Amino acid sequence: MGQRAVVTAGTGGIGLETAMGLAARGFAVTVVGRDAERGARAVERLAAVATGGEPRFVAADLASLADVRALAARLAAEGPLKVLVNNVGAMFADRRRTVDGIEATFAVNHLSPYLLTESLLDQLRAGGPSRIVNVSSSAIRAAKRTVDAVEPPGGYYGFHWYGRAKLANLAYTLDLAERLRGSGVAVFAADPGGAATDMTNGTMRSPKIVSPALRLLWPLVRRTFERSTAGPAALAARSSIAAATDASLDGRTGLLIGPEATPVPASRASTDRRTVDDVLRLSRQLAPVGGDR
Repeated sequence: MGQRAVVTAGTGGIGLETAMGLAARGFAVTVVGRDAERGARAVERLAAVATGGEPRFVAADLASLADVRALAARLAAEGPLKVLVNNVGAMFADRRRTVDGIEATFAVNHLSPYLLTESLLDQLRAGGPSRIVNVSSSAIRAAKRTVDAVEPPGGYYGFHWYGRAKLANLAYTLDLAERLRGSGVAVFAADPGGAATDMTNGTMRSPKIVSPALRLLWPLVRRTFERSTAGPAALAARSSIAAATDASLDGRTGLLIGPEATPVPASRASTDRRTVDDVLRLSRQLAPVGGDR
């Protein structure tokens, strides 16, 4: 078996294109998703380009913390890990909660990758030099910047709450990079820009996802969304593939890789100490790992 890579939400869209890029570069790629049929089709596509170990699919519902823990235990038992790409992401038109009773936007976009990453740090250290890639989003620019609670005050607006959850994950990512500096595990965030995916072709067509003020401008907002999400998933995957494999990033960590597959400045809010501390407190409280329990 070749160097192992894991891509969550890797059975379609940007995740599958990322997995294909890694498979073509010699990694034995495991894609994680909920649907076994989509998983089987993804493995067929990966096998057609793979130059290393055989690709495979593992089923897990990443909205469930129990499933994330079970997935982590299974992956950990298989030994050292070279690359972990947390590609999972979701935006919802209406407020919903997970099986754990946690607001779903925050759970899927932040707690799931947080818990999986923290649970696999030993395997990533053993596979070093290794890389963690957390997929970010430009929606952070539209986010409320307070994360002292899972749910911000006021109404539920999917796009803004999605951006806030991605802000939380970016703050965690950059803090983790400093924590792991010198350990052989590099940590990057990757902003794919926009692409035509199941999420963008569905939820982002509803005016319910934006605040009332923006709904008044919905025709303009909708056209902006349509333009920014018209590109192919293969193009949007460039940032994740670069973050996972680009030799120019050797010896570097704590960078946000932008849509052009080069480092770009991270939002100031993502390095604000209060934001980071709030994110870490919530994460440890809601998704405890090992000694956090």
